[in-house]
Amino acid sequence: MTFHAREDRYETMPYRRVGRSGLKLPAISLGLWHNFGDDKAFEVQRDILRRAFDLGVTHFDLANNYGPPAGSAETNFGRHFKNDFQQHRNELVISTKAGFHMWPGPYGEWGSRKNLLNSLDSSLTRMGLDHVDIFYSHRPDPETPLEETMGALDHAVRSGKALYAGISSYTPAQTLEAARILKEMGTPLLIHQPSYSMFNRWTEAGGPNLYETLETVGAGSIAFSPLAQGLLTDRYLKGVPADSRAAKEHFLHTNDLTEEKMSRVRALNDIAAGRGQSLAQMAIAWVLRQQAKGTPVTSALVGASSVTQLENNVAAINNLQFSDEELRTIDQHAVDPAPQK
Repeated sequence: MTFHAREDRYETMPYRRVGRSGLKLPAISLGLWHNFGDDKAFEVQRDILRRAFDLGVTHFDLANNYGPPAGSAETNFGRHFKNDFQQHRNELVISTKAGFHMWPGPYGEWGSRKNLLNSLDSSLTRMGLDHVDIFYSHRPDPETPLEETMGALDHAVRSGKALYAGISSYTPAQTLEAARILKEMGTPLLIHQPSYSMFNRWTEAGGPNLYETLETVGAGSIAFSPLAQGLLTDRYLKGVPADSRAAKEHFLHTNDLTEEKMSRVRALNDIAAGRGQSLAQMAIAWVLRQQAKGTPVTSALVGASSVTQLENNVAAINNLQFSDEELRTIDQHAVDPAPQK
């Protein structure tokens, strides 16, 4: 069935400028981390991508190791792109990353020039693209000089294989240095992708914190895991479903679901209900709220295993405003005891 995109797809989604660049991203971006590997039905993937685009989601976020197996999300996305989105390439922002383990041996992960540029070539081949819009260093490498890693990003941009350079999970100090190196090379740092949620506020810690640092260097941010791996949803309010991540000990563990934490989740759910939102919608809206200090989050990166879940998450844009009282009450319950990247 031929895909015909809705003509009204840009009428409701807010688009936010990425730092001081000319690029805008949708407030909600779609991450292809867990739901576009070979273990997911191709038709379901297709329906999610089509519906996302119709809702104004123009940014699809990938990485070399997304699957399972690693690489399959990019391969599957390449098939969807060829079938449905090739004619819309100029309307899409497609990103990928390299830095986590991808293939065996000493060159299959981390931040060397060899790994990053080889990985980018492989990603482009899997997706059937001649370039991506954003290429990320997926994580800082403690052993490779930052000049080499940033030099690889600069080369990716200068070669035309990427339009912009990004980093993920870098500390404020690392971010400041990465931006300095890139600026000297003539390729500005566009964006940082950190984990961020009501239960994970490491980006707000320190002085300057990450958002203050991004404001200084003129870069934007896109938050991953705004739902805390599903904890900030109604999924676990009545126990642990057998098919859930926590039941499978997959990124969220049953020992994370303590009665003390779940009592806080239930309190947050009550706040969301008072706002006319689901807990997931409030959690996404909270990430996108206007912050008192530092750069607001440009976009929230969400996953979806069904069209219904996607639609529910995107509906967070219908209420992004919080009263001071709501924010104070949320802070009483959404305590982050041990901020982590």
